[in-house]
This record gives sequence, C-alpha cells and structure tokens, in this order.
Amino acid sequence: MLAGEPSGDALGGALMAGLKTLVPDIRFDGIGGPLMMAEGLVSRFDMSELSVMGIAEVLPKYFHLKRRIAETAQAVVDTRPDILITIDAPDFSFRVARRVKALSGVRTVHYVAPTVWAWRPGRAKKIARFIDHVLALFPFEPPYMEAEGMACDFVGHPAATVPRASEAACAAFRATHGLEAADPLMLVLPGSRKGEVARMGPVFGAALGRVQAARPGMRIVLPAAPSVAAAVAEEVAGWPVSPLVLDPRGKPLDQMQQEKRVAFAAADVALATSGTVSLELAAAGTPMVSAFDLHWLSRAIITRMVTTDTGSLINHVTDSRVVPEVVGQDLTVDNTVAAMEALLADPEPQRAAMALTMERLGQGGEDPGLRAARAVLARARFFDEKS
Repeated sequence: MLAGEPSGDALGGALMAGLKTLVPDIRFDGIGGPLMMAEGLVSRFDMSELSVMGIAEVLPKYFHLKRRIAETAQAVVDTRPDILITIDAPDFSFRVARRVKALSGVRTVHYVAPTVWAWRPGRAKKIARFIDHVLALFPFEPPYMEAEGMACDFVGHPAATVPRASEAACAAFRATHGLEAADPLMLVLPGSRKGEVARMGPVFGAALGRVQAARPGMRIVLPAAPSVAAAVAEEVAGWPVSPLVLDPRGKPLDQMQQEKRVAFAAADVALATSGTVSLELAAAGTPMVSAFDLHWLSRAIITRMVTTDTGSLINHVTDSRVVPEVVGQDLTVDNTVAAMEALLADPEPQRAAMALTMERLGQGGEDPGLRAARAVLARARFFDEKS
C-alpha cells in the first residue's frame, strides 16, 4: 500500500482497518503516514517526501522522486504482494504501478479515481494499461473508468461517516481556548503541503487582517496538519492577526483528530485551501470560501488542461456553484476579502448543498473503509477465477 499525502494516509488507514476486519491475518508493506502506521504499516520512508503537487514544484525534487519511484517499484516486485494498492498521489502512484506491471503480474488497485471529469480526460485510457481496479470516492466516477476497461467501484468517502462533534464539545472547545460563545469563529486551513502554506499563507494572512479589522470580535483558529506544523508556525508569525494555532506535534493521534473535528464543527465559517478538506467541512456543516493556486508555471500549463469551471468538490457533487472560489490569478487579497465578507453576511445557502453532498457520498451507509475492503477482495477473487 502506497500513500503520499495526509488525505491518502486517512484513506489508507480506513482501508487497512477494513481489510483487517475481513482478513485478520493480512499483512501490509509500503509507504504511509501516522494513520496507516497506527494500523500496522511500517513505512519504508517518510511519506512527506512525496507531498509535492504541480509541475514547477516537482522539478527541484525530480531526481530524488525518480529514485524513490524506482526503488519502490523494485520493492513491490521483490516482495510479490497479492495486491498493490496505490492511494491518490497520481504522479508517484501511476509511475510505480506502471513499472510494477511491466515487471510482474501483481494485481494493481488505485484508490481515488483520477479527476478526468475535471481535467486531462485522456488519463483514464492511459492508466488502464497498468491499473486493474479503481476505487472511486464519488458516485459519478465509475463510468469514466469502466469505459476504458477498468473495474471500478464507488466506495463512498470517509468524510461522510465522520461523527460530527456535539454542541457540548464545541462549547467546551470555545471555553478551553477563551473564545466567547457569541464571538464569530473563522477556521483557516492553508493546506497540508509546504508549498501550499508558502503560497496561500501571505494572501490568507493579509485578508484575515482586513476582515478582523472590520469585525474586531472575530476569532481565528488554524488547525495545522502534522506534515506542515513547523511551516505554519513560521508563516503565521508574520501575519497581522494572531490565530489560535492547533499544533498537532507531540499529541496522541486520537487527541489530534478529535481536536480537529471539534474545531471544524465549532467554527462559523472557513477559509480553506481547496482539496478534500472541503468535504470534512461539509461533514461539519461549516460554510467556506475555497482558495487555491499553483506555482505560476504549473498554473500556466494546467489551466490549459482544465475542462470544468469549478474545483470545489461540493460544487461538483451537487452540480451547483454554491461554494465561492478564489483561484489562480483571482487569488488576491481584495478578492479573498470580498468572498469572506459575502460568506459572513450570508452563510446559509451552502448548508443544503453540504447536506446533499454527504448524502451522495454515503452518509448513513457502510463505513467506506470496509466498503473499499470488500470491493478489493471481491474483485481480486473474480480476477483469480478469470485468470
């Protein structure tokens, strides 16, 4: 099992737990983070080495990543697992899977369908050469994969099954941190990669300074991802506001996750770097402004490949445009302030879309990790019978 970033680690940990429930004597090898390691994985190297996104961002680490791809693929071939499961991180995952398929008959499963519905639709056909089975997070994705000959199962998204923190827990969180019940609470999420924190941080800080100046009672909370906690601490030191930073370093995993869940639910609104965190906010019922940008070179190349007018997962799942976005060249302090002020003035329209998103992603159904585990095992048996 191979994961390259925190969201993939969460998916991998849930899948491992599901597989252990169904096959108690299962063994794991590969690369992952704290959640996968908590399920018994001994990671071959630190997962944070792979948390790079974009074209220009990858270039300085190109040769190191290339070595990691080669050594990981060789380790899979040498280990000869029954199944190779790559989790998101397509730049790394697909290169490893392609090498493994060229050198062995190992069955390959990729968890998180590539977003061919948003950009580079030709990717589905390309990965069909070396991916046997795809686990999809969204119900509209299987047809894209099946059209190219891959098996694909919609397994739901873990965000849909995360229990929402109670009102009592939210009140206790505010009291613990000296936040008055009547104070507007803004959640700030600058990303889980160092490059994201570096790009988003200056705009977020300046925008928050202006919004708080207009709303002196507003408080700001920033739950830092473990992979970027040090970078976040360094970034916010230069902001014109002083957010309450929830630093996960040195905290037990369960405590860190619970604190984050409560912060999400306690907040009134959020300013978030676009990504799967938007689904966690939807699960908590916290309206947001979504923001994103890449290195200018990556942006110039990738924007020519995009086939959709929104990057928000909530907008996609509900086929709406209810989540405001400040993206690319539009990510300016002025635009971010305007979007945040509009959200603070009227956050309600997002709540219905968030509830519908959770419903469509499997809320109330079987745990996605267990559902994914069943799909992996069922397709593996089918594969063996056919071969």
